[in-house]
Amino acid sequence: MSGWLLILAVLVLGGVLSTLGDRLGSRIGKARLSLFQMRPRRTAVVITVLTGSLISALTLGLMVAVSERLRVGLFQLDELETRLRSSRKSLQLSLKQLDQNQAELAQARSERAAAEQQLAPLKKQRQELEAERDRLGQDVAARDEELRQLQQRTRRSQQELRQLERNVLDLRSGDVVLSTGQPLTMAKVAIPNPELARQATEDVLRQANVQAYQRVLPGQKPEQQLLLIPRSEVIKVEKALRSGGPWVISIHSAGNVLRGEKQVLAFADVRRSRQVLEAGQVLASLSLDPEQRAQKQVFARLNLLLAAARNESQRRGALNPRLQVDQDALNALAAQLVERQGNQPVRLEVVAARDTDSLDPIAVTVRAKGLAPS
Repeated sequence: MSGWLLILAVLVLGGVLSTLGDRLGSRIGKARLSLFQMRPRRTAVVITVLTGSLISALTLGLMVAVSERLRVGLFQLDELETRLRSSRKSLQLSLKQLDQNQAELAQARSERAAAEQQLAPLKKQRQELEAERDRLGQDVAARDEELRQLQQRTRRSQQELRQLERNVLDLRSGDVVLSTGQPLTMAKVAIPNPELARQATEDVLRQANVQAYQRVLPGQKPEQQLLLIPRSEVIKVEKALRSGGPWVISIHSAGNVLRGEKQVLAFADVRRSRQVLEAGQVLASLSLDPEQRAQKQVFARLNLLLAAARNESQRRGALNPRLQVDQDALNALAAQLVERQGNQPVRLEVVAARDTDSLDPIAVTVRAKGLAPS
């Protein structure tokens, strides 16, 4: 808006000055005035020129006074051009520097990519080393566990060795009449009333004390309590009897005992009585080859067969180690085996003669399959 006002003011001023100059020139011409000894006509021309110059000067001065941009353009143009040239040079330098920076950046990216390619095998190797480290750590942990178990087994073995050494010393220093774990008494107990559990327990312990006297102090009357058993063991027996049903109660020596000692440390074993064998059940078997006909060979095989039957019955839960067998029938079978004919092997079997509970004697019979008549 200020620019349009400036133009309008300049036009109005120029028109006024032009009108005044024209009139002044016309009057000077009509009056035929002369300046500086010039002709009147030339004087009119000079006055017109001066008037025009004045108009231009006033116009220019007014514009310069009013417009800051015009002042800058008239008086600071060289400086602006100099600054522009400097700015262009700076821009060119900046562009050149930018191109150089971009080239360096591209080179750096290329070098980084190459470095990453070179680092890839190293990273893979590092991962492999870490995996190997973890595997070695697991191996070390497993070996530590094996070492710990081995140390435990070693300690147990050392304890067993020391116990064996003590047993040997006991055997060498005196007459061992009771060994560790040897039973003093075994009884099958069933009470009709839970209130009788304590009395039944005392009867079993009294019987064990009598057996301890007979073995440790033979010939003396069992007037004192030779047997020492922890209270917890006694409670264990009473608790089992109160629960009802038949139980097998056995009292065992807790260590080696020499003849003449005054104490026998013992512990209790409590098992529910149950059927462990059925009549007709095969406990052991073996084959007697045709060339085994000598009496010594036959009895050796029969003894081996009976020992295997005893082990099998105990494995099935029988607590009585004795085998009941008809000796006459066994001798008769042995004679038949010695005098047998043929070249076929004979199958020998030991069979349970009746149903047997945990503490019952083990009654068996021996039979032969494939035995040809003599």
